[in-house]
Formats: sequence, C-alpha cells, structure tokens
Amino acid sequence: MKAYSGSKKSRSTWIKPVLALLLWLACLVTAIAVVYSTWQSRKATQELEELRRKENGLQVISGQLLLEKSSWAAYSRVEEVAEKELNMRVAEPDKTVLVYR
Repeated sequence: MKAYSGSKKSRSTWIKPVLALLLWLACLVTAIAVVYSTWQSRKATQELEELRRKENGLQVISGQLLLEKSSWAAYSRVEEVAEKELNMRVAEPDKTVLVYR
C-alpha cells in the first residue's frame, strides 16, 4: 500500500502546476476576448456616428430638394411657363365644352 500512496503524492505534484497553467491560459484568453470585444464595440460605435452624420446631411439635402420641387410646381410658375413658353391662354367661358358620360 505504500507504493500506492507514493504515486498519489507524485500525482498531486504535477496536477497543481498544470491546473495553475490552465487557469493562467484561461485568464489570458478571457483578457484577449475582452480587448477584442471592446475594440469591436468602439469600431461599431464610430461607424454608427458616421452614418448618423451622413443621415443628417441627406435629410438637409432632401429638405432642400422638396423646397425646390414645391417652388417649381407652384401654380403661378406653371401658369407663367404655359403662357410665355407654350403660348397657352386661359379658355374663355363661351368656348368651353363640358363632356358628360
């Protein structure tokens, strides 16, 4: 039975260093994972802010285009272009014909 107790003692001498090494490796892997996830998070946040800046710029351009569209489609401008460029006139009431179904 003494031989068995001797092997038990030798087994405990190599288990502790291996366990310490495994725990150290686990801590190292965890630390690297934390650094990587923090970097990914900062990268995604930076990209989000850049996209928000682009969105704001596009909203400004969209507002300007809507304003320009409404000014080009104003009734007074359409009437002016019809009279000057197309030589159109408002129909006189006696020359107006109504068509019914």
